[in-house]
Amino acid sequence: LARLPRFDLPGIPQHIVQRGNNRLPCFLDDEDRARYRQLLREALHATGCRLHAYVLMDNHVHLLATPPELGALGRMMQKLGRHYVGLFNARHGRTGTLWEGRYKACLVDDADYLLRCVRYIDLNPVRARMTDDPTAFAWSSCAGLCALREDPLLTQHPIQRALGPAAYRTLLTEALNDEDLAAIRLYLQQQRAYGRDDFRAMVEAKTQRFASVRPAHRPVKSGATIGQVNLSPFSVRRIQHRQHHRRQCAIDGAMTEIRPRN
Repeated sequence: LARLPRFDLPGIPQHIVQRGNNRLPCFLDDEDRARYRQLLREALHATGCRLHAYVLMDNHVHLLATPPELGALGRMMQKLGRHYVGLFNARHGRTGTLWEGRYKACLVDDADYLLRCVRYIDLNPVRARMTDDPTAFAWSSCAGLCALREDPLLTQHPIQRALGPAAYRTLLTEALNDEDLAAIRLYLQQQRAYGRDDFRAMVEAKTQRFASVRPAHRPVKSGATIGQVNLSPFSVRRIQHRQHHRRQCAIDGAMTEIRPRN
């Protein structure tokens, strides 16, 4: 089956993750990271995308960016990935792929949801025990968002500007709870729309596609939640309809087995 295109709406932020193939490193040293960051700056300029947060870990990258038009983020990631792989392979004497398939991306609602994603990205080095102070990690947006250094890659979202650097530094002292971590990871893994019910309803209306996560092998009740994110009524009806269809198919199959054969 053909893969569905990612959700992509102009002016709506997207949380992106791209991993090294087989979870192997995509950065072997700081020179690799500096090259990637320069290429990212060029790709942002070429496509008009606005970057709100980022982190370059050893074997993966997180970005939070807003596209100005349909397809802009895809073009940015294609340009960035293609150029970086060529430079990385030439520098380290290797051939072949570097990335683990396609990058993953989910739409992100504004206000609390966007700020959770920014904190999730900037606190990655702390969760990985690479540092105790996220602002000390040189390869993320954290120091720039805390006004500790100039970062030409960043264009702050209005929500970030309204919060301000001092309040953001206070937010960083509070680790994300397990429910928020699970929700961010699940929506990113399934490439859905992370946000409020009305945000997902808007995405579903514009795309005519299911925008909530799919709970694995569990019946869904009205008002079900995943990591403090409610499933929209439209999404609940879709899941319930599919569950009913599966049950009916199972019943029909059982009845076929017990009918006498002529």
